[in-house]
Amino acid sequence: MEFSGTKNYISTSDLTVAVNAAISIEKPLLVKGEPGTGKTELARQIAKSLDLSIIEWNIKSTTKAQQGLYEYDAISRLRDSQLGDNKIENVNNYIKKGKIWSSFETNEKSVLLIDEIDKADIEFPNDLLQELDKMEFYVYETGQLVKANKRPIVIITSNNEKELPEAFLRRCFFHYIQFPSIETLKKIVEVHFPSIKKKLLDLALNRFFEIREIPGLKKKPSTSEALDWIKLLLVEDINPEDLKKDCKDILPKLHGALIKNEQDIHLFEQLAFISRGDR
Repeated sequence: MEFSGTKNYISTSDLTVAVNAAISIEKPLLVKGEPGTGKTELARQIAKSLDLSIIEWNIKSTTKAQQGLYEYDAISRLRDSQLGDNKIENVNNYIKKGKIWSSFETNEKSVLLIDEIDKADIEFPNDLLQELDKMEFYVYETGQLVKANKRPIVIITSNNEKELPEAFLRRCFFHYIQFPSIETLKKIVEVHFPSIKKKLLDLALNRFFEIREIPGLKKKPSTSEALDWIKLLLVEDINPEDLKKDCKDILPKLHGALIKNEQDIHLFEQLAFISRGDR
């Protein structure tokens, strides 16, 4: 069982090594990187490449680790007892299985994606240490010990917005997805838009990387935003020469796909003003 990328996902050599190493030693793969660098899509493509099902657990700021295991609805059971409902006799009627439980009970190996773990509070990762280590947990309300039928491939993503606990990090295989080089990004674009003309591709990516390198930019555009922008250039049939005419200090064509806040727009306006003054 080995991952090597797919026709829709360009995997760099170091990323491929990291994925296969994590699979071999049966450790969760913790993938960090800028938003929009393909971390979530990586898990989906691993599942597709290895012909496995994927179970996705999308973490929010309010998510608790227990929700990944199960939730017990004591309030509904109390209400039903007051109404004389017979289903209260079976506590399983009030237990909702979480994503981790779902991945444990499948009879075939699966991919479990724990997406954007850094959104949760600092204790969240530590609360999952034993479950991810031993691949089992206890359901106190029923006395049931839930064990994984097949150990899932666990992919955990983080946008690197906060530090994760050391105890949690020790249990993971770590990989940081670097922002792709211009050559790698060209390959990614060509996968999504195979008919794109070389001149448009070259000029668009040169312009894109110029934007990313502007000092003081609050939010650098991501890989996914580059794809959105190039899609718009194709839809609007933008002439490559129009991109060539733009100097690096003015807002690019269809900039709303790349520049997402007023501070960065104002920065471009200032740079354009300075540039005009220097002529």
